[in-house]
Amino acid sequence: MSPNHALPRRVIARLDIKGPNLVKGIHLEGLRVIVAPDGHARRYYEQGADELLFIDIVASLYGRNNLADIVQQTAAEVFVPMTVGGGVRSVDDVYRLLRAGADKVAINTAAIARPGLIQEASRLFGNQCIVLSIEAMKQPDGRWEAYTDNGRERTGVDAVAWAKQAVELGAGEVLVTSVDKEGTRKGFDLDLVAELGPVLGVPVIACGGAGNATHLQEALGAGADAVAVASILHYNTLTVGDCKTALAEAGFEVRM
Repeated sequence: MSPNHALPRRVIARLDIKGPNLVKGIHLEGLRVIVAPDGHARRYYEQGADELLFIDIVASLYGRNNLADIVQQTAAEVFVPMTVGGGVRSVDDVYRLLRAGADKVAINTAAIARPGLIQEASRLFGNQCIVLSIEAMKQPDGRWEAYTDNGRERTGVDAVAWAKQAVELGAGEVLVTSVDKEGTRKGFDLDLVAELGPVLGVPVIACGGAGNATHLQEALGAGADAVAVASILHYNTLTVGDCKTALAEAGFEVRM
């Protein structure tokens, strides 16, 4: 069991951003515009979200992250930690987002291209600020391959081995999104969570597939330290408070 399980489990609201809009897809594709993100961020904060996760989902495609303004605006009225990712390619990008108000920065594509970026960023800003983001897809041979560019590009990199390497380089947290499950509301990839959660020694955030409170319980039971949820909040299936109440009733320690 992860040593982090001594801490309360977290419910994190994930907001995928494209331009000025909050969007939601299935398998990270077929994006549907929901609304401007600021009202949702404030609502999830008021509902008791432990953290907010902002991902610029087209940043790697266009080679830039455009979330600094949104982060700055949100930080003025939302007082929980914020993780921001998408298109982070350098320590300068990390610094810019931290300065805008992010507490942590998630890195995916650039870290696979140059793993030393994880080490450089963690040395400069502290490993608690650096989150490895993995977009994983299960392959016919049973292993999980890491994808980049919002699940568009294959890398040939084994996702589990890469997570372990990145933690050794200084990643202080791992966000693992199952591309197969994302947006389906059919539950998390529990086998993938079980491969990572109990062994990495840093917090693991499970993302992709939450459709009900039972799915959250299953992910935490498989070894996740936190769950990141999107659809069930965006479409008012559950509130953050509903999620936490269900987890508490199932025996998980949460911040109420």
